[in-house]
Amino acid sequence: MNVSFNVQGKVAVVTGGAGVLCAAMCRELAAAGAQVAVLDLRLEPAQALAAELGNGAVGVACNVLDKASVEAAAQKVAETYGRGDILVNGAGGNNPQATASAGQTFFELPADALRWVFDLNLMGTILPSQVFGKMMAAQKSGVILNLSSMNAFRPLTRIPAYSAAKAGVSNFTQWLAVHMAQEYSPEIRVNAIAPGFFVGDQNRALLMTEDGSLTPRGEQILSHTPLGRFGVPEDLLGTLMWLVSPASAFVTGIVVPVDGGFSAFSGV
Repeated sequence: MNVSFNVQGKVAVVTGGAGVLCAAMCRELAAAGAQVAVLDLRLEPAQALAAELGNGAVGVACNVLDKASVEAAAQKVAETYGRGDILVNGAGGNNPQATASAGQTFFELPADALRWVFDLNLMGTILPSQVFGKMMAAQKSGVILNLSSMNAFRPLTRIPAYSAAKAGVSNFTQWLAVHMAQEYSPEIRVNAIAPGFFVGDQNRALLMTEDGSLTPRGEQILSHTPLGRFGVPEDLLGTLMWLVSPASAFVTGIVVPVDGGFSAFSGV
């Protein structure tokens, strides 16, 4: 049997598209022949990436916490392409003010910072899923791919809001997979990727010092990662292409760890 990873001609919408991990996803999708709508809070980086991608890509300003903004972005996608086949919910992140530390205990974490992390990661997944999921429901086909985290499986110390929010993303992924298949079409699938430890702007200071050496936290993470390194954006691309293509046609409602074995290792 010929298993096809073909996404040629598909319309892929990526929120948080100008970020490090999602930009790599946009490039991979475009290289595979998809037409990519790069949605990002920052219009200029989104447009710059779209220009780099070619193949009819567009950059669109989108605030995933404002449903009107998401709807305006969806209207732009509809006007440009006439449809939306793939949604990658990549927008997310943490807030240092929602991180417990010696100078700021859990009991002192401000409610607005905690709420911001919850909203960005969970509501920032739900709202685009509502808007673009409605488009897919009308089409009777589509794929939604969420970005969860290793924190959803095994909550890490110091980042309670981010861990809880990503656990919500994983649970919502399962709920939405069942809902879309049963209520609208079995040709609509919903899955998630749970990245392990990838060094980015938001966590670099927690994992690495200014000279590039590991912090104690970074050393502890790698000692619990059997493959012995942090992830790089390219490590996500194989799983991305599997989950958004016909190769996973009978796969829905799962969360796939891409973590170098972190979740499999008990520490002994």
